[in-house]
Amino acid sequence: MKPSIFIIFIMTLFFNCKDSENADIDNTNTSQISQLFYNGDIITMASDQAEYAEAVVEEYGKIVFVGSQKDAESKYGNAKKIDLSGKTLLPGFIDPHSHFGMVSNTMGQVDLNPEPVGTVVNINDILKTLETFKKERNIPDGEWIFGWGYDDGQLAENRHPTKRDIDKVLPNNPVYLQHTSGHMGVANSLALEKLNVNSESKNPEGGNIERFPNSKEPTGLVQETAMYPFVGNMLEILAKDQETFFDTTQEYYASNGITTAQDGMTDRNTIRFIQSQADAGKLTIDLISLAGYAELDSNVKDSTLHFKNYKNGFKVQGTKIVADGSPQGKTAYFTEPYLTEVPGCQDDCKGLPSLSQETINTLFLKAYEHDNQLFIHCNGDATIDMIIEAHENACKQLNQPLDKDRRTILIHAQFARADQLETFVKYKMEPSFFTNHAFFWGDAHVKNLGKKRAAFLSPMVSAKKLGLRPTNHSDATVTPIAPLFTVWSAVNRISRSGAVIGEAEKATPYLALQAITSNAAYEFFEEDLKGSLSDGKLADFVILDKNPLKIEPMEIKNIQVLETIKEGKTIFKKE
Repeated sequence: MKPSIFIIFIMTLFFNCKDSENADIDNTNTSQISQLFYNGDIITMASDQAEYAEAVVEEYGKIVFVGSQKDAESKYGNAKKIDLSGKTLLPGFIDPHSHFGMVSNTMGQVDLNPEPVGTVVNINDILKTLETFKKERNIPDGEWIFGWGYDDGQLAENRHPTKRDIDKVLPNNPVYLQHTSGHMGVANSLALEKLNVNSESKNPEGGNIERFPNSKEPTGLVQETAMYPFVGNMLEILAKDQETFFDTTQEYYASNGITTAQDGMTDRNTIRFIQSQADAGKLTIDLISLAGYAELDSNVKDSTLHFKNYKNGFKVQGTKIVADGSPQGKTAYFTEPYLTEVPGCQDDCKGLPSLSQETINTLFLKAYEHDNQLFIHCNGDATIDMIIEAHENACKQLNQPLDKDRRTILIHAQFARADQLETFVKYKMEPSFFTNHAFFWGDAHVKNLGKKRAAFLSPMVSAKKLGLRPTNHSDATVTPIAPLFTVWSAVNRISRSGAVIGEAEKATPYLALQAITSNAAYEFFEEDLKGSLSDGKLADFVILDKNPLKIEPMEIKNIQVLETIKEGKTIFKKE
């Protein structure tokens, strides 16, 4: 089963093999073991400025030649010639941050996304969709039902649904609906009962259980750490379908030109499952996992975690820490308050850190002690201050240089201040930005944070000027997997209403492409393996119908992926 509306939106918007030791290998006794691509816009992404090659040659899954067509044909006369017919060839797209497992899980859930991803307009639409889902799938009373993608800011009522709303149509099924941000959700009465959330429940540290006005009764909305039991329960129940949707999920990524994907926070059982799929030869793309920080105590001893090293196309690169929430959900942690009402907060509402400074300090110490790469979810500037403090503390305690090449990655870093970007440079930390927010929630950010803060959303241009190597991601399922839409959002920074969210931070198309190719390879310490078309690197390619550097910026989102090639083998081809 494929995620119908989700995939339609994307498509409309937009083996470790034998090494070749020498590019001058004698081809006289071979027949089409090489492929020579020519007659198109071949963008190498090998430098800080756009460079083109007339031809690129692949052999045994690796690039063995980049240069003139004449020289390529001379050295590789027996190569199979692939005429690009004017199309564009780039290094395969590298996903800096998404949630492969969550994308797969959505295939067994109710799609509650608003336009343009889905069709939900109001709460009544949500209720009708839930009713239809139960009926069409013959789901019996008592069985859990999960939904994903609803966005209170895009609902006509401009509020979250409540347990009372859901109880009207599904009183006999426990129901949990995940917010589009991934940082909160709504449970109905039966779901709350099953997970022991009631009027006597206290807010967990770093979380909030919303109550009805003048009452202790939960509305069903659980935010940040308060949602963790519900998400954990959901993942446990949906785990039985992992294998069913695994291949479909890979195909989905490949259809968007992605040759290396990420699972942005993976529990131990899922790591074992993915490795089993990889060991069975089922991976067609490379898949990088980030372990949860609960694994920091055990990752050194446990041989099932293959940190930083691929095994059959899969590796655990590092550790993920969630340090705050979502800006559109008003749980990201800022030094200055939100300008609009925040659920569960009366005054000086600056959002929520998910962890205390002491806890973050401890996690950094453990990670840095074992040379474990950290990836920290942080949206608000106050959270980024906490991350910088934890970095400084760990280096001091361990007597390590502040600027050691650890490549600590600040995931999202959406509202990093200019002075914090300078600190990133000094400490060799790198941001992975999220410019899709400009389109999906740019208008909300202007309203909730003011024009000045909103305009500095995911400041790719400022980061680049300072010498940083920013990446840019979809955070799927938060926004759809669509690298070319992500490029479009970085270049144009247009909101749903058509407003420009930060004119000065509009990226060039080339910088936007670097963020999902060469810079993304650097993020994962893979710059010698992927991210550009250079001799010796993997032959991971994507072929596009148009050149993002040569068309009108507003048309970039309409570019089509025609073919995706992983180590010389086609893994997707548009019909």
